[in-house]
Amino acid sequence: MTSPTKIERPRGAHDVVPVEQPLWRLVIGEAERLCALYGYRPIVTPVFEDTALFERTSGAGSDVVQKEMYTFEDRGGRSLTLRPEGTAPICRAYVDHGMHREPQPVKLYTVGPMYRYATPQKGRYREHWQLSVEAIGSEHPSVDAEVIQLYHALLTRLGVSEFALALNSIGCRECRPAYLARLSDWLTANLERLDAPTREKAAASPLRVFDNFDAKPRAVQEALEHAPKIGESLCVACKEHFEAVRRDLDACGVPHEIVPTLVRGLDYYTRTTWEFVGPDQGAQSALSGGGRYDGLVEEIGGPPIPGVGFGAGIERLVLAVERAGVQASPWETDVFLAPSEGASRELIASWLGELRARGVASDTDYADRSLKGQLTQAARVGATTIVQVRADGATLRRRGQKDEEVALDDVLARLTS
Repeated sequence: MTSPTKIERPRGAHDVVPVEQPLWRLVIGEAERLCALYGYRPIVTPVFEDTALFERTSGAGSDVVQKEMYTFEDRGGRSLTLRPEGTAPICRAYVDHGMHREPQPVKLYTVGPMYRYATPQKGRYREHWQLSVEAIGSEHPSVDAEVIQLYHALLTRLGVSEFALALNSIGCRECRPAYLARLSDWLTANLERLDAPTREKAAASPLRVFDNFDAKPRAVQEALEHAPKIGESLCVACKEHFEAVRRDLDACGVPHEIVPTLVRGLDYYTRTTWEFVGPDQGAQSALSGGGRYDGLVEEIGGPPIPGVGFGAGIERLVLAVERAGVQASPWETDVFLAPSEGASRELIASWLGELRARGVASDTDYADRSLKGQLTQAARVGATTIVQVRADGATLRRRGQKDEEVALDDVLARLTS
């Protein structure tokens, strides 16, 4: 009889196994703590949404819509898509639940899996986890600065120091059309200097020729450095907004660099855009990115409500924390019960129930190991107290203390005192 074929995880997916969980929990826990500190409330949206939500907000010409979405038809004939990003679903929920009637801005965050069909790379999987932080309902530049400063604080508190903040403004509905006309004219006159992917973007959405600028061939980068920049065409309101954001960041001690070629890959962004980048090269350098999206809520059928936010990959952040040499506290067991031959398993089961009910992390041997094997297992699970249980008594072994002989009737009291 032949053995069944081994089933492996899908390409581009990954398991977060127990040994990785302490650092993973540290990162997510600190993110959630900071969000609460800044007044952001948790929200959970479905993993799949109506496909039109992403087609309408991300832009038909975006890489996300054209190449990366996991789209399928359900049994009712509806087109659904696994969410590729968190902002549009949160804004959809904002509209669905009438949150525009609440005090503004409504400050929300979520941590969950996102899905993009793309070539897997270091720290970015086809199913990847993301922190999405959104402030919906205010156009005040201080809100832009707040969400930027929140992620800066997260990196700092997690011990990450190798990063930089790139900042730009891509204008608004009033000033961007004139700029796009200038850019389109320049692109038409310089097509031969661009590679095929950049020419495709120029035809679909001219502003996107600057997407992933650092990952482009050097000759294309040099050409685009001479293209018109959006910063040269900002209206007075956009200039004032951008300068106010920068002043707030300076006041918070958040250093930043103006990068005129920084745009975001989705259609809904307006005005402030930013990216936190680490020391890796090319597209893998991005730790998080975000921007203002003042037309998104209206685009999906809501009122004309402004918003701003960012998405940050958890896997990339975990890698940055590891690179910084941060150590997370491993899982530990408070008590490990090691039965010798003749010890009552019923008594041990009752002790485990009582210890766990009192919040004491406890475990025992279920593999009939020798005492030596049980001590090794206790060390593996990080037990701080080991109880060697015999038929006529028990020995308590605590780190840094002498062994203590205890009557069976006194074991629970000694463990919970």
